[in-house]
Amino acid sequence: MINIILGGLFLGSIVFLFTFTASKKNGKYYMAPIITFFFFIAVTAYGVIVIRGFEGMGYGLLGVGFLIASIVGTLLLPLLTRSKGARQFGKKDKLILFTLPILFFATIGLSIYFEQGYWIIDEGETNYVEGEGNYYEISTISEGKKQVSLILGEKYFGKDIEVEKVSKWGPTEITVKIVDGGNEDKFPYIRIGLDEIKEPLKVQTTDGVVFESVRE
Repeated sequence: MINIILGGLFLGSIVFLFTFTASKKNGKYYMAPIITFFFFIAVTAYGVIVIRGFEGMGYGLLGVGFLIASIVGTLLLPLLTRSKGARQFGKKDKLILFTLPILFFATIGLSIYFEQGYWIIDEGETNYVEGEGNYYEISTISEGKKQVSLILGEKYFGKDIEVEKVSKWGPTEITVKIVDGGNEDKFPYIRIGLDEIKEPLKVQTTDGVVFESVRE
């Protein structure tokens, strides 16, 4: 949660600094916090109206970062604009105006590229039932997103399941790592939320063990 807010604060600071620098030519420095505040409204509205649900909350937190940048910028504006009027851009100003948009969109691009696209809904241990375990099943949760439930059996007594990675390109592949747990009388399960599943889905361990769907 805090990382998302800090990301919004970073992007909001870029918007503020870019607008502040661009305002030097006409002296309307007050536009910097106003434009940053508009970004807060736009990002939050996009999350609430377009994305919605759990993922929409992330955009709301991102918007909070823009709001903080706008408020802090407003408080610092008298100090930043002291004895400053309209003036021509210098080399430093031109460099800022050139590099900040690149940094802004590069940050967004990298965030999209490294986005996990999954989250852990639930995990833990449960009592063993003869004949059960070592399979996964798919269900649909809120707003069409998917849940993959992986339940392991007797072979994995006393173990825990950790998600190693989920592929983002091509068919969906979920790779889990089996680690030592704390209860040898129970077997592990994990429920993973996914934005989408691209068939054919493959669920496997880091050791190459492939699990079958309960439907198969």
